[in-house]
Amino acid sequence: MASAATIACLLLFAPLLTAAATTIQQSNGSALAAAAANYQIVRADMAPASPSWVILGSVPRVAAADADLPQGADLSLALPPPPRVALLTIPSRIFPGRTTSDNFPSVLAADPSGLLLLHANQGRATGPTVINTPSLREFSWRPFVAGYFVLDATTASARPLPKPELIMNRDHLGLISSPGGGGHYIVAQLQQILGHGKAILLRFSSEAGEWVTKFIGYPLPARQFAPNGVVSHAGRLWWVDLYWCLLTCDPFADEPVLTAVPLPEGKQLKFMEAWGVLDKYRCVGVSSGKLRFADMYSRNSAAQVSVWTLADPDTTEWKLEYEATFAENWDDASYKATGLPRKIPVLALIHPTNPDVVYFFLDEHLLGVDVRACKVVECEVYELVAPPSEHVATSFIHAWQLPRALSSGSAKKTEGVVNDEL
Repeated sequence: MASAATIACLLLFAPLLTAAATTIQQSNGSALAAAAANYQIVRADMAPASPSWVILGSVPRVAAADADLPQGADLSLALPPPPRVALLTIPSRIFPGRTTSDNFPSVLAADPSGLLLLHANQGRATGPTVINTPSLREFSWRPFVAGYFVLDATTASARPLPKPELIMNRDHLGLISSPGGGGHYIVAQLQQILGHGKAILLRFSSEAGEWVTKFIGYPLPARQFAPNGVVSHAGRLWWVDLYWCLLTCDPFADEPVLTAVPLPEGKQLKFMEAWGVLDKYRCVGVSSGKLRFADMYSRNSAAQVSVWTLADPDTTEWKLEYEATFAENWDDASYKATGLPRKIPVLALIHPTNPDVVYFFLDEHLLGVDVRACKVVECEVYELVAPPSEHVATSFIHAWQLPRALSSGSAKKTEGVVNDEL
């Protein structure tokens, strides 16, 4: 039977079901099921016909022997409107291994052009990884054979990236579509060289079809850069370190210049502080055309969330948009109506078109909260392929703004062609 919190979330935004809610309080499980069914009809009517964005789960399903995919298809993708989670399905030929807690496929980036960057290991390694290029020679042991793919959701096709062994850290890998269009893109990784004032920018261009290494100036002191993902914004890639700064450059430039953007004053942390859990409390994303930083990490003060805006991509100035304590939200009638406990949630993402709304994980629910108004505006039981609810973090979902080709229905499903390279 559904929990009280689940039913409360279902009924929260359906005023037409007041009578059904009364019935739920007075009746048994059959009344619960009937009210939930009625609610789904109301929500279907209320849902936008063409969602402009979705909440994409980072970990895709892996179809067993292509049983859940059309024959030869590279992917399948259902696109329900938020706050429901969109899930990608890939065939086992893209991820041939068994999904485990330390080996699972993951979407690293979701571009508004419809491109997705996927990391999918190709099985356990049986020998050492050898890299022998003019700029890098390395001999190492890695547990898995790496694999990286660019998926095009508009055509349901997948392109494997060559020489995946060149990629040192998947969390330093980003994707950006060409400002000139034409379906062109660049995949880039930033590789720090400690103590040398230099870094390697490893770039794969869809036009050239190969990796190119470029040595560039590194503007930070000799401190390890801790990767928390890469964001594309304003024609640039932004490498995110939630401890202290962002690094950004134009990967399409012949001579890329890497610049540092420190986090807002007072938000820099010591290296290794909150290690392994910081992505539960902080995130960087694009909302309403600007770069935003959401923060709920606290050492000793009252639990709260704040959202900052980078005033201009060419500056280092952050503006505090708003902040609110969770107690203010808990005390509001909209939160009480969910039936959820007064419990610190996990940060999920910032709404990509309304920066006042921030999403949180709480128990099995995904909450959309208008932080400025301290009101819950959305509540839904979420579905993710992984991980268990106690391990969720911002890295397990993406706010994905859809291209026009995909935003033609509230539950559109793409499925398509086979790539002979796979």
